[in-house]
Amino acid sequence: MDVIPAWFKDLYETTGLNFTVFYDPYDWHRYVDGVRMTVLLTVSTILASLLIGAVGALLQSAPSRIVRGAVNGFVVLFRNTPPLVQIFFFYFGIGAILPAGRDQFGLRQPFIDNVEWAIIALSLFAGAFNVEIFRSGVEAVPKTTVEAAEALGYTRLKAYVYVILPLALRVCLPALNNNLVNLLKTTTLAYAIAVPETLYAVKQIWSESQNVFEMMLVLFVTYGILVGILVWIMHRWEKSLRIPGYGR
Repeated sequence: MDVIPAWFKDLYETTGLNFTVFYDPYDWHRYVDGVRMTVLLTVSTILASLLIGAVGALLQSAPSRIVRGAVNGFVVLFRNTPPLVQIFFFYFGIGAILPAGRDQFGLRQPFIDNVEWAIIALSLFAGAFNVEIFRSGVEAVPKTTVEAAEALGYTRLKAYVYVILPLALRVCLPALNNNLVNLLKTTTLAYAIAVPETLYAVKQIWSESQNVFEMMLVLFVTYGILVGILVWIMHRWEKSLRIPGYGR
């Protein structure tokens, strides 16, 4: 393993290309911690946004006009405002008025930190899009299928969970794939509230080592790999759920 750091040190000495993350242990650990935080944000927000989308799509067909109006208002609000503004609103706005504790030095210690606010804001942002994506899938399920489920004694909730949602998911997976990929890339906005994700870590490294070009290359490649992994997982998921002849 010492060959790789030695090669990058030699590269720096001969060409001036300074990829410190590959030969400086301190920079390497900061970079790895940033990637881990990006993965944590991505996994957390994907799961939360999928739950929000599924529940929201169910409530859009609720008998209550108030419930339907609330869901539609949520979708309009979070789809039509920039995600960075939403992050600032939750962190600086809502976070400032919520109760907070005190640390050992007497300083204000919020109960919800910047990482948690980033997860909340990004989950709601992506969840608003997922509501519409799931709704399109639900509407694509034939009414005869829903009637058959009701004829077999399924309640509205059970029919949605066991019949409608699994079929709708197969229809809307391609659109869902695009939204989740965009969500992964949107996690870089957490940098604005000092969440130590990949962009934040790389920015610290190039500020100290003055190797902006090299670290930007590392950043591009890192996100290319992360997005590629997510796309591969989503395609495998789509393939595993495929029903021959369904949706054609």
